[in-house]
Amino acid sequence: MAEEAASAPPPGKMTMVAGVDDSDHSFYALQWALQHFFPPGQPQQYRLVVVTAKPSAASAIGLAGPGAADVLPYVEADLKKTALRVIDKAKGLCAQVSDAVFEAVEGDARDVLCEAVERHHAEMLVVGSHGYGAIKRAVLGSVSDYCAHHAHCTVMIVKKPKQHKH
Repeated sequence: MAEEAASAPPPGKMTMVAGVDDSDHSFYALQWALQHFFPPGQPQQYRLVVVTAKPSAASAIGLAGPGAADVLPYVEADLKKTALRVIDKAKGLCAQVSDAVFEAVEGDARDVLCEAVERHHAEMLVVGSHGYGAIKRAVLGSVSDYCAHHAHCTVMIVKKPKQHKH
């Protein structure tokens, strides 16, 4: 998937990277950042770089052996569609941002986001939190935890408020 070239923000503008995937949690984090850092009609201090990670087809299915090669093109097409859908949704939400770049990059989300921070010389990374418990986080790994420890910038982890049942 083609990625837009990294370019420096205009002088005096800082760069914010926002990581999104196809979850409600990541879009809540993006909307929160837009509301707080890109209010309509106000001068914008940040250049926004919205990044989604697209896993490779082989890593997504984790198959080896007979028949795996037959499935890969279908999985790859589905992953590409998902990444495009995520970017299109992000573009729609970011209509009020005057300086925004959108990227879909193949790889593990943890690495993709930390590399985007470096490539764009970002001052801030915004990510959502799925709110997994300790066991699920240990098994699945937490993108936000990883970024908080490895990204070379301020990391804002935005948690979606829990819906209370009545």
